[in-house]
Amino acid sequence: MSLTAHWFLPTYGDSRGLVGGGHGVTTRAAGAARPADLGYLAQIARAAETVGFEGALTPTGAWCEDAWLTTAMLAGESERLKFLVAFRPGVLSPTLAAQQAATFQRHSQGRLLLNVVTGGEPAEQRAYGDFLGKDDRYVRTGEFLDVVRRLWAGETVTRRGEQVHVESAALTRVPDPVPPIYFGGSSPKAGEVAAAHVDVYLTWGEPPAQVREKIEWVRGLAAAQGREVRFGIRLHVITRDTSDAAWAQAEQFLAGIPDEMIEKVQAGLSKSESEGQQRMRALHAGGRKTAADLEVAPNLWAGVGLVRGGAGTALVGSHTEVADRIQEYYDLGVTEFVLSGHPHLEEAYWVGEGVLPELARRGLWSHPAGTVDATPAAVPFAE
Repeated sequence: MSLTAHWFLPTYGDSRGLVGGGHGVTTRAAGAARPADLGYLAQIARAAETVGFEGALTPTGAWCEDAWLTTAMLAGESERLKFLVAFRPGVLSPTLAAQQAATFQRHSQGRLLLNVVTGGEPAEQRAYGDFLGKDDRYVRTGEFLDVVRRLWAGETVTRRGEQVHVESAALTRVPDPVPPIYFGGSSPKAGEVAAAHVDVYLTWGEPPAQVREKIEWVRGLAAAQGREVRFGIRLHVITRDTSDAAWAQAEQFLAGIPDEMIEKVQAGLSKSESEGQQRMRALHAGGRKTAADLEVAPNLWAGVGLVRGGAGTALVGSHTEVADRIQEYYDLGVTEFVLSGHPHLEEAYWVGEGVLPELARRGLWSHPAGTVDATPAAVPFAE
């Protein structure tokens, strides 16, 4: 099986540094924040589509634009790119989510992927009116997905579960094709949900040995229920023509982070109920170091997690080195790679023109659009 590469849409803003964009901090004269307007996001979507990404993850949360609405508007700005829409079961009913997915599939010609986010930040959950505890949120996610899948199968559903209650729910039109469900979580309850309901289990970019453990864990849980699950990984990327140039960029990112911002962000992340978030924090231990000191496995850099929640690691290196690391995860069983980089427009081209062709040469990846003619035009008077 060849691997699938996805990109990311920064619906909170973008910049040339790790602390610009959604963090609202400009660090250099050439580091102005880029608003997450449709014009800029459409540039990223078209770039991702051109270089060969299958889809693009769009995040969810109070700190970014709504993923459903934004991607619905962007669908008309692209032809093939799929949209991995993140959403939280606690803020809409399963019937509405199933209906939205069916509508999206119909109008986008089947370009929807769904990333179900249970939620690990209590303050943000309460801001949306969700006051359930962590374990109950996972119970709700499982019941939610059960209802959604049954609706997509054309059933009329009545269910009175611990958290989800619906009566005589049905769809007038089911999605075609049914969108695959992506999901991540490191707690035991998360494993139960993944094994029972999801198509792709996502992990943040931990070192290979830890990723292997997660794959074996979820694969075993799924097998016990007679199911198979695919595996994906969420990583940032800093790739350049040479290793030195990539690490110089990582060092530049690090130099642009104010000490007080690290302290503030880490104080907030320390309150997270997400086990995955705490595993990210453990990789960098919350302190400033040189870029090289934050290399927690070959070419795996934990510097992003100093100032950003969620995925906090990046693959750093030459195009060949980054391809080596992707192949290493692929050999463990990871087939879907959700990548990003700063700025997202430029880094999409670095990855798409440097790393993806190297993976293609190894027989691990092929352009979703098929063979792409990359023959350069003849230049008059060049001979």
